[in-house]
Amino acid sequence: MKTDVVIIGGGINGCSLAYQLSKKGIDVALFERKYICSGATGRCGAGIRQQWSTRENIILAKESVKIFSKLSRELKEDIGFRQGGYLVAIHDEKELKEAEERVKLQRSLGVDVKIIDKDEIKEIVPILDPDGMHAIGATFCPTDGHADPFKTTFAYARRAVENGAKIFTHREVSKIIVEKNKVKGVVADGERIDCNYVINSAGAWSRIVARMAGIDIPNRPLRKEAIVTEKMKRVFDAMVISFRDGIYFSQQSEGNILGGIPGPDEREGYLYQPTFSFLNHMARTLTRYAPVLKFVRVLRHWTGFYDVSPDARPIIGEDPNIKGFIHCHGFSGHGFMLSPMVTKIISDYISDGKDSDYLHSLSIERFKGKDISREVSVVG
Repeated sequence: MKTDVVIIGGGINGCSLAYQLSKKGIDVALFERKYICSGATGRCGAGIRQQWSTRENIILAKESVKIFSKLSRELKEDIGFRQGGYLVAIHDEKELKEAEERVKLQRSLGVDVKIIDKDEIKEIVPILDPDGMHAIGATFCPTDGHADPFKTTFAYARRAVENGAKIFTHREVSKIIVEKNKVKGVVADGERIDCNYVINSAGAWSRIVARMAGIDIPNRPLRKEAIVTEKMKRVFDAMVISFRDGIYFSQQSEGNILGGIPGPDEREGYLYQPTFSFLNHMARTLTRYAPVLKFVRVLRHWTGFYDVSPDARPIIGEDPNIKGFIHCHGFSGHGFMLSPMVTKIISDYISDGKDSDYLHSLSIERFKGKDISREVSVVG
């Protein structure tokens, strides 16, 4: 078998890349060792925010929101996109000063965000208790929002197949063939597939994939847990988050509350077992933020993984040492919300040779230097 591009990983980034490239007439084969959305995409909080501390993440998110807003029409399927905003809690004067700096940067880059006082919090999310949250205010961006990760990813996959892409599920790539520092192909289930490019979009398993090509990347898998409750009457639209407490939660279109928080037993590694300590910590914190939720039952509790890079920013672009090996990983829990713009940048590079500042500033090469801009606006 022969193809132009092999994509490893059938999450949001892999399927979006398959769609973007096939739309440009590139021959694409995507390999997923399980099923579409089986990794972090199908276990994420599905939030989409532009409130970041680094320039790259702000712009990537802002441009992704523009794409998300038109994606249902483009993909000819409803992806569940809605803009209810993000409310980010501010707990003390130190956080207020930090928020003021972030908002200044975000507004300078065209993001509609503002700082609200304590009394305005309940106007946006009526079930919140600002005193229980220990909040003195918050930042709020009304154009932040949410989309359905399953609907979005499967819509990308279906349109990619219609464009001629081949998507193989339950087929694991076991080898990447490199000759004279150039990608030549892969081996999947014993079959060799010749190609010019391999895109590593395997999420928390990206480090394992990179090693097949002789590349060492600094990512680490970190277990994250989440819950969803029974349905209740819709009472708020915004995603509520706190960088200090690490909690995030929102009310889904169907009425369920979905959210997560770093568990007391959280640690690195491929750990699938949910923990009671997380459930206890999540319940205590969530009901402190929204006391009315103490009467709502939890329906499901699951684990997923963040693919964490050293600076909590994605690693994208062609590897400097292996021609044809493309990095698309290290999103640190934010791959869904950044995927539309990131995959556009990568697909434009492969199809048209189009360069981008982000292919340099977010290159794996940045870790060779000492001065790395770390993204601090990370939650969950």
